[in-house]
Amino acid sequence: MVNGILFVLTFFTTLVAGSFLAGGNPLATPRDLALGFMFSLPLLSILGVHELGHYTAARRHEVDVTPPYFIPAPSFIGTFGAFIKIRSPVPHRNALMDIGAAGPIAGAIVAIPVLLVGLKLSAVRQTTGVAAGIPLGESILFRAAAYAVVGPIPDGHDLVLHPVAFAGWIGLLVTALNLLPSGQLDGGHIAYALFGSRYAKIARAVPFLLLPMGLLWGGWIIWSIMLLVLGTKHPRPLFDEVPLTPGRRRIGIAAAFLFLLCFTANPVPV
Repeated sequence: MVNGILFVLTFFTTLVAGSFLAGGNPLATPRDLALGFMFSLPLLSILGVHELGHYTAARRHEVDVTPPYFIPAPSFIGTFGAFIKIRSPVPHRNALMDIGAAGPIAGAIVAIPVLLVGLKLSAVRQTTGVAAGIPLGESILFRAAAYAVVGPIPDGHDLVLHPVAFAGWIGLLVTALNLLPSGQLDGGHIAYALFGSRYAKIARAVPFLLLPMGLLWGGWIIWSIMLLVLGTKHPRPLFDEVPLTPGRRRIGIAAAFLFLLCFTANPVPV
C-alpha cells in the first residue's frame, strides 16, 4: 500500500519536474503537465528496473525483500530515487554479488538506450554568451554516446539535452552513485562479495574521500554525510566461508568497469 502511494506521488512530482524541463509551466497552464511524460516515464523506468533487478535477484536466493519504495521530492528532477529493503540475512557472498550487481546492471541496460534515443532528439545550438540551462558533467559513457549519436560539437556551440536524454544522463549518474564501494550501497555489497571483510578500510575511507570532492559538486558532501550517519560497515552473510564463484567474480569486475564508465567527478559543475 505504502509502496503504491509513494510511486503515484513520485510519478506526479517527476511529471511536474519534466514539464518544467520541457519548457512548460503546469502551475500556470495545467495542460503543460503532459509535457512531463517525456522525462517522467524514462526516468521511472530506469529507477524501477534498477530496483526490480535487486528484487528478483533477492527472491531467487530466497531473501526476504520489500517491493521498491520510490521517493518523491520537490526537486528539479522530482525524486530522490528508489530503494528496496532487505528483511532477512543474505545466505552467502554469491547471493550478495547477485543482489548487489543486478540493480545497476539492469538499470544501465535501460539507461543506455534511453540516453541514445534522447541524444537523437537533442539539439546543437550556438552559444550566445549568456548562461542558459544547467551545465552537466560528462562521464566516459556519456561522452562516447554523444559522439556516436551527435558527433563532435563545433566551437561556440552547446549540446542542449532533450528531457529523454536528461533522464538517461540521470540514469548513468544514479548507477555510479550506487556503485560507490561503501556501506549498504550496491557497490558495498559487490565489494564485500569480492573481498570480504578485507575491504572495510576502503569502505571507511570513502566518505572522507568524497568530502574534498565537494569543491567540484556539493552533492558529494551530502553523500559523505549520509555514509557517515548510516555507517560504512557491511553485515556478514550467514555462510561467509562459501567462496565466490569465478563467474560472480567476473560480474564484480564488470560492475567496477561500469562504475568507471558512468562516474563523473563534477555532475553539476560549480
